[in-house]
Amino acid sequence: MSGVTISARILIFFLVLLLLAPPADAKNKKKQTLPDYVLKALKVLIVIHPDSGEPLTNLAANRTALDNVERAMMKWGRFNLVMDVQTADLVVVVRAGYAGGPAVSNSPTDNRPLIYQPSGGDVRVAGQQGRPPDLNDPGLAGSADRGPHIGNEIGPSEDTFEVYQGGIEYPLDAAPAWRYMAKDALSGPQVTAVEQFRKAIDESEKQHQRKP
Repeated sequence: MSGVTISARILIFFLVLLLLAPPADAKNKKKQTLPDYVLKALKVLIVIHPDSGEPLTNLAANRTALDNVERAMMKWGRFNLVMDVQTADLVVVVRAGYAGGPAVSNSPTDNRPLIYQPSGGDVRVAGQQGRPPDLNDPGLAGSADRGPHIGNEIGPSEDTFEVYQGGIEYPLDAAPAWRYMAKDALSGPQVTAVEQFRKAIDESEKQHQRKP
Protein backbone atom coordinates (compact mmCIF):
# COMPACT_ATOMS: atom_id res chain seq x y z
CA MET A 1 0.00 0.00 0.00
CA SER A 2 2.90 2.30 0.88
CA GLY A 3 4.43 1.53 -2.52
CA VAL A 4 1.30 2.78 -4.29
CA THR A 5 1.32 5.96 -2.17
CA ILE A 6 4.96 6.70 -2.97
CA SER A 7 4.37 6.19 -6.70
CA ALA A 8 1.38 8.52 -6.60
CA ARG A 9 3.43 11.16 -4.84
CA ILE A 10 6.23 10.85 -7.41
CA LEU A 11 3.72 11.20 -10.24
CA ILE A 12 2.18 14.30 -8.64
CA PHE A 13 5.65 15.77 -8.10
CA PHE A 14 6.56 15.42 -11.79
CA LEU A 15 3.20 16.84 -12.89
CA VAL A 16 3.79 19.91 -10.72
CA LEU A 17 7.23 20.35 -12.24
CA LEU A 18 5.80 20.21 -15.76
CA LEU A 19 3.16 22.81 -14.92
CA LEU A 20 5.65 25.21 -13.32
CA ALA A 21 8.43 24.84 -15.87
CA PRO A 22 8.27 27.30 -18.82
CA PRO A 23 8.52 25.95 -22.38
CA ALA A 24 12.11 25.21 -23.33
CA ASP A 25 12.13 27.57 -26.30
CA ALA A 26 9.90 30.33 -24.87
CA LYS A 27 12.82 32.58 -23.89
CA ASN A 28 14.78 32.15 -27.10
CA LYS A 29 11.86 31.88 -29.48
CA LYS A 30 12.31 34.27 -32.43
CA LYS A 31 9.47 36.30 -33.84
CA GLN A 32 8.17 35.31 -37.24
CA THR A 33 10.24 36.75 -40.07
CA LEU A 34 8.18 38.14 -42.91
CA PRO A 35 8.97 36.80 -46.40
CA ASP A 36 11.14 38.86 -48.72
CA TYR A 37 8.26 39.79 -51.01
CA VAL A 38 6.65 41.66 -48.10
CA LEU A 39 9.84 43.54 -47.24
CA LYS A 40 10.46 44.48 -50.88
CA ALA A 41 6.86 45.46 -51.61
CA LEU A 42 6.10 48.98 -52.84
CA LYS A 43 2.44 48.83 -53.91
CA VAL A 44 -0.51 47.64 -51.87
CA LEU A 45 -4.17 47.00 -52.59
CA ILE A 46 -6.48 47.27 -49.57
CA VAL A 47 -9.86 45.53 -49.78
CA ILE A 48 -12.70 44.35 -47.59
CA HIS A 49 -12.76 40.59 -47.08
CA PRO A 50 -15.13 39.17 -49.72
CA ASP A 51 -16.89 36.92 -47.17
CA SER A 52 -17.59 39.65 -44.61
CA GLY A 53 -21.07 41.05 -44.07
CA GLU A 54 -22.32 44.32 -42.66
CA PRO A 55 -24.24 44.17 -39.36
CA LEU A 56 -27.68 45.73 -39.60
CA THR A 57 -26.74 47.99 -36.69
CA ASN A 58 -23.73 49.41 -38.60
CA LEU A 59 -23.92 49.02 -42.37
CA ALA A 60 -20.70 50.99 -42.87
CA ALA A 61 -18.53 48.97 -40.45
CA ASN A 62 -16.24 47.38 -43.04
CA ARG A 63 -16.09 50.47 -45.22
CA THR A 64 -15.08 52.59 -42.22
CA ALA A 65 -12.39 50.04 -41.34
CA LEU A 66 -11.09 50.18 -44.93
CA ASP A 67 -10.91 53.97 -44.88
CA ASN A 68 -9.09 53.93 -41.53
CA VAL A 69 -6.49 51.47 -42.82
CA GLU A 70 -5.94 53.40 -46.06
CA ARG A 71 -5.34 56.65 -44.17
CA ALA A 72 -2.96 54.96 -41.71
CA MET A 73 -1.01 53.31 -44.53
CA MET A 74 -0.69 56.62 -46.39
CA LYS A 75 0.46 58.37 -43.22
CA TRP A 76 3.09 55.65 -42.80
CA GLY A 77 4.36 56.42 -46.31
CA ARG A 78 6.08 53.10 -47.01
CA PHE A 79 3.62 51.90 -49.67
CA ASN A 80 1.75 53.34 -52.63
CA LEU A 81 -1.95 52.47 -52.73
CA VAL A 82 -3.20 50.93 -55.98
CA MET A 83 -6.59 49.73 -57.22
CA ASP A 84 -5.51 46.67 -59.24
CA VAL A 85 -4.53 43.31 -57.76
CA GLN A 86 -2.26 42.55 -60.72
CA THR A 87 -0.11 45.66 -60.11
CA ALA A 88 -0.14 45.29 -56.32
CA ASP A 89 2.82 43.72 -54.56
CA LEU A 90 0.64 43.05 -51.52
CA VAL A 91 -3.07 42.64 -50.90
CA VAL A 92 -4.25 43.77 -47.46
CA VAL A 93 -7.65 42.35 -46.49
CA VAL A 94 -9.65 43.89 -43.66
CA ARG A 95 -12.76 42.73 -41.84
CA ALA A 96 -14.51 44.58 -39.01
CA GLY A 97 -15.24 42.37 -36.03
CA TYR A 98 -18.84 41.33 -35.46
CA ALA A 99 -20.27 39.27 -32.63
CA GLY A 100 -22.89 37.67 -34.87
CA GLY A 101 -26.49 38.07 -35.91
CA PRO A 102 -28.33 39.45 -38.94
CA ALA A 103 -26.00 40.98 -41.52
CA VAL A 104 -26.09 42.18 -45.12
CA SER A 105 -23.80 40.28 -47.50
CA ASN A 106 -22.53 42.02 -50.66
CA SER A 107 -23.64 45.31 -49.19
CA PRO A 108 -23.68 48.28 -51.62
CA THR A 109 -21.87 50.31 -48.95
CA ASP A 110 -18.76 48.23 -49.62
CA ASN A 111 -18.62 49.39 -53.24
CA ARG A 112 -15.79 51.81 -53.74
CA PRO A 113 -16.75 55.20 -55.23
CA LEU A 114 -14.43 57.40 -57.25
CA ILE A 115 -12.18 59.21 -54.76
CA TYR A 116 -9.90 62.17 -55.19
CA GLN A 117 -8.42 63.97 -52.19
CA PRO A 118 -5.60 66.27 -53.39
CA SER A 119 -4.72 68.00 -50.12
CA GLY A 120 -1.86 67.36 -47.69
CA GLY A 121 -0.40 63.94 -47.05
CA ASP A 122 -3.81 62.31 -47.19
CA VAL A 123 -4.00 62.11 -50.98
CA ARG A 124 -6.18 59.28 -52.25
CA VAL A 125 -6.96 58.63 -55.88
CA ALA A 126 -9.29 55.74 -56.74
CA GLY A 127 -10.22 54.89 -60.28
CA GLN A 128 -12.16 51.70 -59.64
CA GLN A 129 -15.87 51.75 -58.92
CA GLY A 130 -17.67 48.79 -57.40
CA ARG A 131 -16.20 45.60 -56.00
CA PRO A 132 -12.72 44.41 -56.97
CA PRO A 133 -12.33 41.31 -59.15
CA ASP A 134 -12.39 37.87 -57.54
CA LEU A 135 -9.56 37.49 -55.04
CA ASN A 136 -10.24 33.80 -54.53
CA ASP A 137 -11.32 31.15 -56.99
CA PRO A 138 -15.12 31.37 -57.37
CA GLY A 139 -15.16 27.84 -58.76
CA LEU A 140 -14.21 26.41 -55.38
CA ALA A 141 -17.44 27.65 -53.83
CA GLY A 142 -19.68 27.48 -56.88
CA SER A 143 -21.43 30.43 -58.45
CA ALA A 144 -22.35 32.67 -55.56
CA ASP A 145 -25.04 35.33 -55.71
CA ARG A 146 -23.32 38.71 -55.75
CA GLY A 147 -26.50 40.63 -55.00
CA PRO A 148 -27.07 42.02 -51.50
CA HIS A 149 -29.01 39.76 -49.15
CA ILE A 150 -29.60 39.40 -45.42
CA GLY A 151 -28.36 36.38 -43.50
CA ASN A 152 -26.76 35.39 -40.21
CA GLU A 153 -23.13 36.47 -40.07
CA ILE A 154 -20.74 34.05 -38.36
CA GLY A 155 -17.21 35.37 -38.03
CA PRO A 156 -14.57 36.62 -35.60
CA SER A 157 -15.66 39.23 -33.08
CA GLU A 158 -12.24 40.90 -33.35
CA ASP A 159 -11.12 43.11 -36.24
CA THR A 160 -8.95 41.25 -38.76
CA PHE A 161 -6.02 42.54 -40.85
CA GLU A 162 -4.39 40.07 -43.27
CA VAL A 163 -1.52 40.47 -45.74
CA TYR A 164 -1.32 38.37 -48.91
CA GLN A 165 1.03 38.30 -51.88
CA GLY A 166 -0.19 40.40 -54.79
CA GLY A 167 0.40 40.16 -58.51
CA ILE A 168 -0.99 36.62 -58.69
CA GLU A 169 -4.36 35.11 -59.54
CA TYR A 170 -6.64 34.46 -56.57
CA PRO A 171 -4.22 35.64 -53.85
CA LEU A 172 -6.64 34.83 -51.03
CA ASP A 173 -6.48 31.12 -51.86
CA ALA A 174 -3.01 31.04 -50.26
CA ALA A 175 -2.20 31.44 -46.57
CA PRO A 176 -1.62 35.04 -45.45
CA ALA A 177 1.95 36.17 -44.91
CA TRP A 178 0.87 38.04 -41.79
CA ARG A 179 -2.33 38.34 -39.76
CA TYR A 180 -3.39 40.48 -36.83
CA MET A 181 -6.65 40.12 -34.90
CA ALA A 182 -7.72 42.26 -31.95
CA LYS A 183 -10.66 44.24 -30.67
CA ASP A 184 -10.89 47.67 -32.38
CA ALA A 185 -7.66 46.93 -34.31
CA LEU A 186 -9.03 48.80 -37.34
CA SER A 187 -10.39 51.80 -35.47
CA GLY A 188 -8.97 55.26 -36.08
CA PRO A 189 -7.26 57.58 -35.80
CA GLN A 190 -4.46 55.30 -34.55
CA VAL A 191 -5.03 52.01 -36.35
CA THR A 192 -3.45 49.34 -34.14
CA ALA A 193 -3.26 46.73 -36.91
CA VAL A 194 -1.17 49.02 -39.13
CA GLU A 195 1.12 49.89 -36.22
CA GLN A 196 1.65 46.19 -35.49
CA PHE A 197 2.33 45.48 -39.16
CA ARG A 198 4.89 48.28 -39.17
CA LYS A 199 6.60 46.77 -36.11
CA ALA A 200 6.60 43.32 -37.76
CA ILE A 201 8.34 44.74 -40.83
CA ASP A 202 10.89 46.62 -38.72
CA GLU A 203 11.68 43.49 -36.71
CA SER A 204 11.98 41.35 -39.85
CA GLU A 205 14.36 43.83 -41.46
CA LYS A 206 16.53 43.82 -38.33
CA GLN A 207 16.64 40.02 -38.37
CA HIS A 208 17.66 40.04 -42.03
CA GLN A 209 20.48 42.48 -41.23
CA ARG A 210 21.77 40.20 -38.43
CA LYS A 211 22.12 37.28 -40.83
CA PRO A 212 25.73 36.69 -41.99
